[in-house]
Amino acid sequence: MNATVTPAMRDARPWRAFAWMLAAMVSFVAMAIAGREVQRELSTFELMLFRSAIGWLIMLVVVLRLGDGFAPVVTRQPWLHLQRNSIHFIGQNAWFFAVAAIPLAQVVALEMTNPLWVALLAPLLLHERLTRIRMLAALLGFAGVLIVARPGVSPLGWGHGAALLAAICFALTSIYTRRITREDRTICVLFWMTLLQTVFSALLCLPGGLTLPTPGLLPWVAITGVTGVSAHFALTSALRNAPATIVAPMEFLRLPAMALAGMWIYGEPLDWAVFAGGALIVAGILANILSERRKP
Repeated sequence: MNATVTPAMRDARPWRAFAWMLAAMVSFVAMAIAGREVQRELSTFELMLFRSAIGWLIMLVVVLRLGDGFAPVVTRQPWLHLQRNSIHFIGQNAWFFAVAAIPLAQVVALEMTNPLWVALLAPLLLHERLTRIRMLAALLGFAGVLIVARPGVSPLGWGHGAALLAAICFALTSIYTRRITREDRTICVLFWMTLLQTVFSALLCLPGGLTLPTPGLLPWVAITGVTGVSAHFALTSALRNAPATIVAPMEFLRLPAMALAGMWIYGEPLDWAVFAGGALIVAGILANILSERRKP
């Protein structure tokens, strides 16, 4: 039976979406490298403070240039924004911790389980049906995680747990985003995300004293702030040009890109287990995507 062709698929501009996904991939790779460099001197909370503050200033400029005052970022669901960004804040800190603790390719491979966690958690939080395909996708993803982490063969560290925690938090963030964007625009989501995470970071790191970055570290700090906004903007723009069923598989390019970056910059080996496990995770995600496309 042929997959159902929706109006969104007929109107899709896949090459434009692909260009935006390449921009998102470059942003994520740059963010990971910059995050690792910044953590040579700063804690994850301090990194998140500077990153979020830069991101919020960028969003403030964008909002003011729209000419409608703060109308685009007024929300009637502040409690949902608070919940979403509390979870995302935990996930982002865990991601930066993992970036500094384990090879970049392993971080991405474990983070790629995000859509599988969405498939498992959506029935609980969005009252969607847990189908057999979703269960199969989750099992494939779990098998992929075991191959990447290889418990009992290679030592497991806090970085592996942090990467998985980040994936779960990002999955919950995606579910909250689905609910929030029913009423609020993307610019509203990004504005409150950067503002709330600046406040969270300040509350956690200022009482113990704030370490200011040295002049040589400032470019890396700036990159984390700029890429934090550019990655989200590029992903949103890709989804504006093509449906998620077309865009989602493009995100798998991040695994080889991050693996090559880790090899060239940090001398990290290209581990076959990371690619084999990543392939299983991708297989599970694709099975879930194809199942969703066949729905009328």
